[in-house]
Amino acid sequence: MRLRHIELFQAILQTGSLTAAAQLLHISQPAASKILKHAEQQLGFALFSRVRGKLQPTAEARILQQETERLATDLQRLRRLAGNLGRGEERALRLICTPALAQALVPQALQRWRQHFGKTPCQLATQHTAEIVQALLMREADLGLTLQAVEHPGLSSEVLGQGQMMVIAPANWWSDAELAQPLRLQELAGAPLIGLDTRDALGGLLRNHLQELSPSPQICTWVQTYQLARSLVAAGQGLALVDPFTALAGNSEQVQARPLEPMIQVPLYALVRAQESASSSQLELLKQLRQQADCLMG
Repeated sequence: MRLRHIELFQAILQTGSLTAAAQLLHISQPAASKILKHAEQQLGFALFSRVRGKLQPTAEARILQQETERLATDLQRLRRLAGNLGRGEERALRLICTPALAQALVPQALQRWRQHFGKTPCQLATQHTAEIVQALLMREADLGLTLQAVEHPGLSSEVLGQGQMMVIAPANWWSDAELAQPLRLQELAGAPLIGLDTRDALGGLLRNHLQELSPSPQICTWVQTYQLARSLVAAGQGLALVDPFTALAGNSEQVQARPLEPMIQVPLYALVRAQESASSSQLELLKQLRQQADCLMG
């Protein structure tokens, strides 16, 4: 099948009509009919049969559908990439980071960055790490921030700072003497705990540690983001294991924080496309992010 055949095939599957598919592709109905006929001649079998005025895919077409959908998705990504390359003259700084970093780290760093680049457009988006990688590769972002190590031939990473995993609790949960000491992992045995979705790399690591406790922590609520865990802790819902940025940023009157023992290192990574020179605005933002990370974790 040729590319035009696949486009029409997908359009008919989507609309159920040759006329509607032609409109979707901005071609005439006779042209669409000709493309479909040519595709079926090359394949040697019919792709659609007419049932009550609508085109229904044949059994053979159903088999092809999954593969052509994958190709159509790849084509859409290619067009997005080409469009982004074509807009290379735009010098907006596009930053994408995890939700926790967007709340705890970026605002202050961005405020100081604005003192140097007051008129430079900046686009900020939040995603989980897998989506951050995809956005960078598709040139939909220029700089990514994550707490998860990423190895990809198209990207390079730099450690901007390093902290350690923290335990947070509602206000007045611990005494001043306890706050001055790390919290041993064993102290979480049987404790009310907000669970972190294990699709997160740190969440998976923590799950392995928590499984060794006896009795197990009492986990009734699971969340996907650190800042949501912090909000639940502030509301008195229990304890949570979070990254240092989430633990140390925000209102300290609502949440107490202690380092976890044994210590679990939490690096802050900056991700960029490999073999690309950073702009002056990007370099300045990286500088401010390092300083803010040091300020929070120093």
